[in-house]
Amino acid sequence: MKRLVFLSIGVMLILRAGTACALEFSADMVCASREGNFSGKICVAENKVRSEMMGMVSIVRLDKKVTWVMMPGQKMYMEQPISPMMVAGASEKMPGEIERKFLGNETIDGRNAAKYRIEAETGGVQQAILQWSDTATSVPLKVSAEDGSWSVEYKNLKVGPQDAAVFELPEGYSKFAMPDMNGVASMFGGK
Repeated sequence: MKRLVFLSIGVMLILRAGTACALEFSADMVCASREGNFSGKICVAENKVRSEMMGMVSIVRLDKKVTWVMMPGQKMYMEQPISPMMVAGASEKMPGEIERKFLGNETIDGRNAAKYRIEAETGGVQQAILQWSDTATSVPLKVSAEDGSWSVEYKNLKVGPQDAAVFELPEGYSKFAMPDMNGVASMFGGK
């Protein structure tokens, strides 16, 4: 579950960066937490984000107001409406941002980055987040909890046009929906 939280944070930050600076780029994504590390890839074009992680592919299409979550091994996909959290992530501020303080410049993956401390409130919980944004492109290169409990970092940033096909559903995939859990519960005597 924490991995999905990292992925959501990463996508929100990339959506914000892609919309704010209208750049197209790709990068390797490295997520770390106390539970472990994992990596993936991300591609961004105007109003579109594709992330590949943990054997799944997610395509967020702001232009179509939809998210496709694909399972390549099964050639299946789910379709979900874009959550308000993701739309908020496409704005200049982070979702729930209360305060942003510039802390100085640092180097992240060989790139000059402006470091910020951000106070944000999510789900009634206030938290401090650190963000390093590339000074040349404004792309957030790294985001982490101030307490070090998790981080998401973008490495090998490649700025330039992305292949439009990577933001489309591939041929031969079948759509599926999650079963209605109310129906399942009633089969076992639940309401």
